[in-house]
Amino acid sequence: MLVTALVLLAAAPPLALLAVAAVPTSFANRHPVGFRTAVTSLAAATLGAAIAAAALLPFTGPVDRAILSAPAPLPFNLGIYFDPLSAVMNLLIATVGLVIARFSIRGLDGEPGQGRFFKWLGFTIGSVLALVVARNLLMLTAAWMLTSLGLHQLLLQYSDRPWAVWAARKKFLISRIGDLFLIAAVGLTLWCFGTADYSAIFSRAEALAADGSLGWWGTALGLCFVLGAMTKSAQVPFHSWLPDTMEAPTPVSALMHAGIINAGGFLVIRLSPLVSLSHLSLDILAAVGAATALFGGLVMLTQTSIKRALAFSTIAQMGFMMLQCGLGAFSAALLHIVAHSAYKAHAFLASGSVLDAAARLKTDAQPAVRGGLALALLPVAGLVAAAICLVAFALAGIDPARKPGMVVLGPVLTMALATLLWQGFVSGRIRIAAGSLVAAAGVAVAYVLGVAGFDSLLAASSVARSLPPASTIDLLVAGLVVVGFLAVFAIQAASQVVTRLPAIRALHVHAANGFYLDVPARQVTARVWGLTTPVP
Repeated sequence: MLVTALVLLAAAPPLALLAVAAVPTSFANRHPVGFRTAVTSLAAATLGAAIAAAALLPFTGPVDRAILSAPAPLPFNLGIYFDPLSAVMNLLIATVGLVIARFSIRGLDGEPGQGRFFKWLGFTIGSVLALVVARNLLMLTAAWMLTSLGLHQLLLQYSDRPWAVWAARKKFLISRIGDLFLIAAVGLTLWCFGTADYSAIFSRAEALAADGSLGWWGTALGLCFVLGAMTKSAQVPFHSWLPDTMEAPTPVSALMHAGIINAGGFLVIRLSPLVSLSHLSLDILAAVGAATALFGGLVMLTQTSIKRALAFSTIAQMGFMMLQCGLGAFSAALLHIVAHSAYKAHAFLASGSVLDAAARLKTDAQPAVRGGLALALLPVAGLVAAAICLVAFALAGIDPARKPGMVVLGPVLTMALATLLWQGFVSGRIRIAAGSLVAAAGVAVAYVLGVAGFDSLLAASSVARSLPPASTIDLLVAGLVVVGFLAVFAIQAASQVVTRLPAIRALHVHAANGFYLDVPARQVTARVWGLTTPVP
């Protein structure tokens, strides 16, 4: 009885929201108030259902239930796969969806196309919900493509803006590349396992990981899934679509950056038993994730547009999340998804008030300590941050020997906390320095406790619990990641102290232009659509 109730709570909301697309656009635009109320009410009911499903999960355990069997010889059934990972993502998407829907009521009030907007908003939220509760790879692939369809329609909400159309078309092309990778991965999975259902695939993958009997297909399978995830989560070199979509309404930006962008990370975490069969796939994921995080962080600091700065911030955050996946720290990656989504949804929806906030800033809030003394305080901040991290890890009982990913994430966390502490130290004010110390300790404790909590939560999921022994290449990639973060940490510190150096000024110019990595994507888009690049 409880299992049936959980299946209904998980399946009904995405189906209802997907059905919104059947409403004619002309009808939705003629009745905007009633239609937006209906979609927002569906979003509220979806959140209620997500809460109820999560509450039932401890009593039912993970649920794998077929609802409709496909006719022979099709190797799958339509149904629901609901475990703690699904519950967390379901709650996250439902919450963000409701907040964005309510915000959109006021944000688009009076616009002639608001009915169309709410139609595709509901459809897109439903697609992402279907993605996280899908029972097999074929359902996941279908939901993956429906999500792209819904987002494409939302990006074309202001179709009279040339740059909005251009960006939507670029996103369309990159998404199709991701679809091809995912379809290839699904085809390989069907060829190797003979089924698309998660339960059977994960069981076989666990056996393969135990005896190590992998062929070339294990590497090919992992690479296809990783490359597909990279396109959806805006990893270099597939990142350029995200900053260019800022012409869309702000609620669309919030939905992209707080919800849809997580699809790539969810794909890797959900399919971690398959992806982790390949050392090469994890190494590429870690290397690309680290490069994307460093790239996005540098470019973000140079942007003059708030929304573009937030977009590059998202690229950096998704890169760091992919790095965590590549290191096998899947619990930390899920924590990152949840925390980033909550922050980024708020950041985009509140971006319109940034000028008011800036006007209230005091002009004397500049660092009191500059030059050589400021740089001398940097290693002091690093030592204090390292001590805080060591204590936090010990309190949480995290053993790096059991969680090798923490050997890399620990130093990265240390550098992040060192930046926070250093900014407090160079302020020249005891109150601010003490506040930064308290904040750093709080962040470290919250992070390690969060990782431990999500690790415990995912114990009942099919997420990979162990990785193959580290190879020489794995260790080399891990070392390069740490060195890369250390280099960017030093560059960021130097840029705040010695801004007049020619090298720093040149770096600023190149970073402001995204190091020109988006040029190939723009050229391909122009050739495919036969258009001239518009001015953003």
